[in-house]
Amino acid sequence: MNKNTGQNGVFSLFKGVPLRRILVALFVLQIFLTVGLTAYLSIRNGQMAVNEVASELRYEVANRVEQNLQAYLSTPRQVLRGNQNIIDIGLLKMENLATWESYLIKQLEIFPDAVVLTASNEQQEHLGVEKLNDRQYLLRKADKSTGYDLYTYKIDSLGQRTQLPEVIKNYDARSRPNYQAAVTAKKFSFSQIFTSITEPTLLISASQPIYDSQGELLGVNSTLTHVSQIGDLLQNIKVGKSGQVFIIERSGLLVASSTTEEPFRLQNGKPIRLAASQSGNAFTQASAKYLETKFSNFDQIQSLQQLDFSFNGKRQFLEIRPLQGEPNVNWLIVVAVPEADFMGQIDRNTQTTIFLCLGALGLATLLGIIAARWITQPILYFSTATKDLTDFTKVEDSVAIQGIKEVEVLGESFNEMMQHLRKTFTAQITKNEELELQVKQRTQELQQEIQVHINSERKLKQHNRALAELTNHKAISEGNLETAFKVIAEKAANALEVERVSVWLFNNERTKLQCINLYERSNQKHSAGLERDRADYPIYFKSLTSARIMAVTDTRTDLRIQELWDELLETKNIVSLINTSIWVGGEVVGTVLYEQIDIPRTWEVSEQNFVSSIAEFVALTLEVCDVYDKLRLRKNAESALREAQEAAEVANRAKKTFLINMSQELRTPLSSILEIAEALQNEVYGTVTAEQRQFLNLLESSGKNLLELINQILELTDIESSKIELQLAATSIPELCDSSLSFVKNLALQKNIQLSLQIPEELESIQVDERRIRQVFINLLSNAIKFTHDGGKVWIEVQPNSTNEYIFFSVVDTGIGMLSDDLFRLFQPFIQVENASTRRSAGTGLGLVIVQKIVELHGGTVHAESQLGKGSRFTVKLPWKKVK
Repeated sequence: MNKNTGQNGVFSLFKGVPLRRILVALFVLQIFLTVGLTAYLSIRNGQMAVNEVASELRYEVANRVEQNLQAYLSTPRQVLRGNQNIIDIGLLKMENLATWESYLIKQLEIFPDAVVLTASNEQQEHLGVEKLNDRQYLLRKADKSTGYDLYTYKIDSLGQRTQLPEVIKNYDARSRPNYQAAVTAKKFSFSQIFTSITEPTLLISASQPIYDSQGELLGVNSTLTHVSQIGDLLQNIKVGKSGQVFIIERSGLLVASSTTEEPFRLQNGKPIRLAASQSGNAFTQASAKYLETKFSNFDQIQSLQQLDFSFNGKRQFLEIRPLQGEPNVNWLIVVAVPEADFMGQIDRNTQTTIFLCLGALGLATLLGIIAARWITQPILYFSTATKDLTDFTKVEDSVAIQGIKEVEVLGESFNEMMQHLRKTFTAQITKNEELELQVKQRTQELQQEIQVHINSERKLKQHNRALAELTNHKAISEGNLETAFKVIAEKAANALEVERVSVWLFNNERTKLQCINLYERSNQKHSAGLERDRADYPIYFKSLTSARIMAVTDTRTDLRIQELWDELLETKNIVSLINTSIWVGGEVVGTVLYEQIDIPRTWEVSEQNFVSSIAEFVALTLEVCDVYDKLRLRKNAESALREAQEAAEVANRAKKTFLINMSQELRTPLSSILEIAEALQNEVYGTVTAEQRQFLNLLESSGKNLLELINQILELTDIESSKIELQLAATSIPELCDSSLSFVKNLALQKNIQLSLQIPEELESIQVDERRIRQVFINLLSNAIKFTHDGGKVWIEVQPNSTNEYIFFSVVDTGIGMLSDDLFRLFQPFIQVENASTRRSAGTGLGLVIVQKIVELHGGTVHAESQLGKGSRFTVKLPWKKVK
């Protein structure tokens, strides 16, 4: 007869305890576990229901956000596509941006979401229109007429244009992100988010490059939108009771949020992008930090992710979804909802479940006592029958129990369990063998990684040794260019283990790169003389000057060097390269080029640092050479400079002496001639015929012009020789302008010209030499009247800048105007712009020169604007020092 198994472990705890109590306790425990499990599953199912509802809510909200953003981003594409069609049929031309103004204003009325519409061309001209409200617009313009400065005008509902004092000097729209994004993509594209240059805000642009039939770039048509509008879209979407929606870039920077928080902070008046993990909103910040912990790189997120995390001890639901479909718009939509928004009813149901479970437990205890009394008798008989089965010494033996059917079933179950354990032990042994194999494979991988690390250290030692040798090389320290470049190229090629290293420098005109030295490592050969023309490789040259290092792993696919592929790279089987710019005196003077043959190469960080150091050695050699040349030439230059200064002083003294003598010698006879002419006109010496009177009038006019010329020459000489001392005093601005207008009133009446003054009220006084500044205004007003047709208008505009540091006086007329190409000649002595009207008007060509000199003595400037046939504007900018 088989022995029964021994009772050990937990069962020893029940030794001496009556069976009735054991059965009641076990029965109650079973009921307790059952009810507890039921309660747990109920709560768990409630949580699963919450998860499901939260998941659906997050998904629906993210869908709405994505649909709204797709619709929002599609508007610029429609606008620019329509403009492209109009350009294609010839109604608009990129070469003439003046015709775009009214068209862009009409477009803003149709597409209100496009806050700014711009057009820029390759001639550095720029036109932008911004909608302020339904009746006012801002026009920003930069072209040849503005000296390529960006001027801002306000346009009212009647189309009247008022210039604002805001002027941005040397504005080049081609350097702005919206222009660069379109040129780089060569098709419709959105730019990265960037800051506005006119106000503290963030913008995103959609741009369409415009090409002619030959494929030449004409310009770029863009729409600029405030990023804050995306935040307005999100704020209209409700996410539960306290949920949030925010959008981030792959870099982690915040784009917009359903809260009122701006995605930037101001630093020194300029907007600085704000990372979502640095948000002032605690919920947004916690969500972003969790995502940074969950994903070390947001570029890993390629599909919808539904997550949850803990914040302030409470569970939060999170969904992150990539937004793609538009070029350069690769954002992530994040929907965050607190679990507390859904758990109110669940918590009440949980309390009800707990009370029901306690009631069930009490009932189960009562039933257990009754059932124990009924089970005790057969169990006692079973205990006696199984005493012979308690001696079990061999674990592998089977246990055979006969008698009670349920106990037999229990024995069979025990035997099956033993067989299952044996199988489990066998499987565990197999698993251990597999783990040992995995450990062996991982050990081999670690050995490979160690070998890679050793190779990296070897390369680093080669780099350091090469740099140390170059540091101590005599040719570099003495500026011997030819020898130094050979040594640098050879050392760099050997240390970097690359086939070709070459040094290239720009020519004086910066139109070409010239190869100073090319070293080929395989045959240890040096050569020179190659050239690359900027006109042939514009993209390559632009890439060189825009980045210090250009690392190319695959030359077949990198757009920056595609111009070189067919002719220069494919023929020599150059598959990888790295360029480093040579900077001397704050500008790029050349490049060092490293070319890899046959096998593509990924340039490590240590290698990029090494080639940067090599470029610095080349720059140092050039600077040392320049220093030696300057030392050799300095002594000769100083001697020549002293001689030139002495000659200039002699010439200046001679000029002054000549002009003084001329004034004495010419003024007296000219005054006598004018007096005699006046007496003859008044018939003091007898009757004068009509023909004689005509000649006398001509004589008087010529004499007065000559006398005026002499006086202006002498005055200009005094100014240039610094003989004039300004008599600065507090001067009333309105009185200064009124007196200037009164002086030219008679001239205006002769031609029926209307004079006026546009000036703000209650302006404080200005510290100027009143007589000299009045002379400036009278000169400008006289010129304006002279070149304005009968019945025209001439007026003075006064406008301070926003900080009251400067004040602008503009003399404006509706006269004949001039070409913008002639403006630069206005302030040259003895020069008058030639046209039919100026040839009829007398002038010395010195008036505007004297005006400019007087204004500059006051620390100001003079600026001219004009358009042929539409009048001119001369603006005097003076420092405005308030009188205390």
